[in-house]
Amino acid sequence: MEKLIVTRHPGLVQFLKEEYGIEGEVVTHASPEIVRGRDVIGVLPHSLSCLTKSFSEVPLRFTPEMRGKELTKEEVMEIASPMVTYSVRRI
Repeated sequence: MEKLIVTRHPGLVQFLKEEYGIEGEVVTHASPEIVRGRDVIGVLPHSLSCLTKSFSEVPLRFTPEMRGKELTKEEVMEIASPMVTYSVRRI
């Protein structure tokens, strides 16, 4: 099954493809049904990340001016930290 990318930033999708070779289905909103058992990249609350097979994020150091606007790949490159992958489980 392909990776699921949860983001509303086309620049992040392009960044993932060019920097990490990652492609997959892209959605702007996650639900339990769509993330369950999948390798997911993006930002999720723990109530959803615990349903995934694996959860990865590219930590972004947003400035206040960047919040709420679409980011270009170049902007993502400027604020991105290395990708981190987690295995989250509900106890």
